[in-house]
Amino acid sequence: MQRKLLFTALSAVALAYSGAASAQIKLGVAGPLSGANAAFGAQLRNGVDQAVEDINAAGGILGKKLSLSIGDDAADPKQGRNVANKFVGDGITWVVGHFNSSVTMPASETYNENAIIDITPASTNPQITERGYQFMFRTCGRDDQQGSVAGKYLVEHYKGKKIAIVQDKTTYGKGLADETKKALNAGGVREVLYEGLNVGEKDYSAIVSKIKASGADLVYYGGVHTEAGLLVRQMRDQGVQAPLMGGDGIASEEFASIAGPGADGTLMTFPPDPRLRPEAAEVVKKFEAKKFNPETYTLYSYAAVQVLKQAAEQAKSLDNQAIIDIMHSGKPFKTVIGDISHDKKGDVTRADYVVYRWQKGPDGKITYKQL
Repeated sequence: MQRKLLFTALSAVALAYSGAASAQIKLGVAGPLSGANAAFGAQLRNGVDQAVEDINAAGGILGKKLSLSIGDDAADPKQGRNVANKFVGDGITWVVGHFNSSVTMPASETYNENAIIDITPASTNPQITERGYQFMFRTCGRDDQQGSVAGKYLVEHYKGKKIAIVQDKTTYGKGLADETKKALNAGGVREVLYEGLNVGEKDYSAIVSKIKASGADLVYYGGVHTEAGLLVRQMRDQGVQAPLMGGDGIASEEFASIAGPGADGTLMTFPPDPRLRPEAAEVVKKFEAKKFNPETYTLYSYAAVQVLKQAAEQAKSLDNQAIIDIMHSGKPFKTVIGDISHDKKGDVTRADYVVYRWQKGPDGKITYKQL
């Protein structure tokens, strides 16, 4: 009799535990938490983690709490697909990620096949949303929008000057460089050099020599902060004083750490600083209290979770089809980066890239300021 009572009690505990587990909404965040792009991975992870903490503290979503799983894709497309497959196996229903466009492309195939909603806060290659994947969304813009802004700036400020273009051969880097080149050429400016470098290499002296020989007045770079910083440092070492211009991939304080004093004067495209938005003030204070600088994609990641929450609440359902129907409807969502709405492709309907310059402040630190 005691054994029967014990079995019954254990069964009740198991059922209660099962009920608690099923009462959770499984959310995944994925990005490069290791390797050269780890600074950006930390932004994605911390942004989502804070959003989950805040939403759960306020009662969750439709009476259920968020359960967070973390995937490290190491900025590698194969590893990104592995993370996506693991998320599928773990029953994840929503994903915020990935960072690199070259990783988001294959991972999103897996998410779409399994009806998992994927919102990238950082991947800007146009093809990500041009493939017709109904479960794929962004909170960031696209490289054709960003390249257009960069190209227009260069046409206005560097017409008659020599411009070299260098890209890192990745989906993101080459895509951004090519979109900028397209806008530049449409404005009547032809580049004097177009070169690709290899991610992970440390010596770019051969490319720097070509830049020097071309007499470039500015070097446009498509890629992320690690290689950009090395390129600038080695340009200065070889006496090339031409400024660099890059995109959102160099929007990390680590760029200046790698580039050194030569980072001063670098130009960059990125949306208006989300940390300065009034909607973000309270959340920014929480990050600062945790000694984390919520730069660039931190708040875009936080916003992705807010979008999912509001879409589910408007749908009055946790069914992903019902949620994406709301997201594709063009309805605005209130977020820390302002109101966001999506078109039928999953792209945000606003394009708000502006130009920044990296410059030395009174404290001697080089950081980016909007022009």
